[in-house]
Amino acid sequence: MTLSYMSGFGNEMETEALPEALPKGQNSPQNCAYGLYAEQISGTAFTAPRATNARSWLYRIRPSVRHTAHFTPISYPNWLSPPSMDDHDLPIGQFRWNPISLPETKTNFLAGIKTMTTAGDVRAQSGMAAHTYAFNDSMTDDYFFNADGEMLVVPEQGRLKIQTELGCLDVEPAEICIIPRGVMFKVDCVDVVARGYICENYGARFTLPERGPIGANGLANPRDFLSPVAAFEEKDTPCSVHVKWGGKFYQTDIGHSPLDVVAWHGNFAPVKYDLRHFCPVGAILFDHPDPSIFTVLTAPSNEPGTANVDFAIFPARWMVAENTFRPPWYHRNIMSEFMGLIYGQYDAKEEGFFPGGMSLHSMMLPHGPDAEGFLKAATADLTPQKLENTLAFMFETRLPQQVTAFAANLETLQTNYIDCWAGLEKRFDGTKEGKK
Repeated sequence: MTLSYMSGFGNEMETEALPEALPKGQNSPQNCAYGLYAEQISGTAFTAPRATNARSWLYRIRPSVRHTAHFTPISYPNWLSPPSMDDHDLPIGQFRWNPISLPETKTNFLAGIKTMTTAGDVRAQSGMAAHTYAFNDSMTDDYFFNADGEMLVVPEQGRLKIQTELGCLDVEPAEICIIPRGVMFKVDCVDVVARGYICENYGARFTLPERGPIGANGLANPRDFLSPVAAFEEKDTPCSVHVKWGGKFYQTDIGHSPLDVVAWHGNFAPVKYDLRHFCPVGAILFDHPDPSIFTVLTAPSNEPGTANVDFAIFPARWMVAENTFRPPWYHRNIMSEFMGLIYGQYDAKEEGFFPGGMSLHSMMLPHGPDAEGFLKAATADLTPQKLENTLAFMFETRLPQQVTAFAANLETLQTNYIDCWAGLEKRFDGTKEGKK
């Protein structure tokens, strides 16, 4: 079944799965149509400025207080939250991993999440965690909500059907979705297996970056973001709700589905976006601009211009700059960069960075093109060139990213990653031309 969506980022929307289920002219009538309950979900404080205030009114078969009973602690030992330090002996460095292996036994979305890095403090609502996921089983009677943060899901392999209390999303590789903090959902595995990445954002919500001198158009355009129409699941069978709260996990058992919202209106809702609609801008004369021009979404911090998390992509694009080293330049950065590859080849790393793989260049640790990439770029004929069949991404944060014990001990960790720069030899020989 082809799903329907509503277009726009952060829009005020309204949708109903049954006619006249939405009240008109007010939010909380004495009696709602169809015997529904009115309930608000707030993604920001009541007094947040209008421009950033986020809330939706839901009209549901049962109020959310009926979607929880007594909680019992449960464990997802490989899903961690910050602060998470000193649980392994791996020293600091530049790291890269091959793709994680796909599960051979039945594994659902929640069980398939493994934390690679953490930054900040989940209880202070600051920072992020970078996860990978791999699963092959649907969450048929299992449901989840994350009270700690919103989840940016980046599929690399396999399509996802994400059923939320506000409606359904179909998400495929080269698309992303954001599941807001506190929103109930479950994930079905559409294909045999699915794998990808998650950025769990504990700070301010993701928003679109300011374009500045770029003007009113370009980058990620709001109309290309899609939110679900109302759809409810009426199921009176045993179900389990799993919750992440304060970095810990809990379960509560109920006798019905919690995805029972028949209608809703507001601006706090799941959203998906096709990364192939991103309109990149870049140099059309000389020099490689800062990679911030590839920012799709940003979650701001209290320091102006410095993000709690940025989500940037490096898609297919034309390279035309004259007399310019065209790949990203060598760099040391106050920000920490976690990268993944959805498909193709990343132009700054000719070898060793595979779809489903990951790399980490944390605060002030140097990075840049490998030796082969440098030589190719330094000797290239600078005619217009199109980078095709490539889509890499970056989770970038102002906070240092700590490698987890799972990531430190992962068998796919490339222990020789540092060697990719070993061939960068001294070129200085006292002449203006330098050693070739």
